[in-house]
Amino acid sequence: MGIVNIDDELHDQLRKASTVSSRSINAQAAFWIKIGMLCEMNPTRNFNEIVARELEAAGVVAPALKAALA
Repeated sequence: MGIVNIDDELHDQLRKASTVSSRSINAQAAFWIKIGMLCEMNPTRNFNEIVARELEAAGVVAPALKAALA
């Protein structure tokens, strides 16, 4: 484990994002790093495809969505 130096503006954005996603600042940074790495390694996939693939690999099964009432 090491220390990563980031500028103040990025750290502020990281802090705000971690609050929204209910993650610690370190967990949010790790998430962004992992997703960024996966995006670079899979440039033909979009964010949603990558996250869905990671959730599936972790054994997460999403329930079917119900049709919206008009």
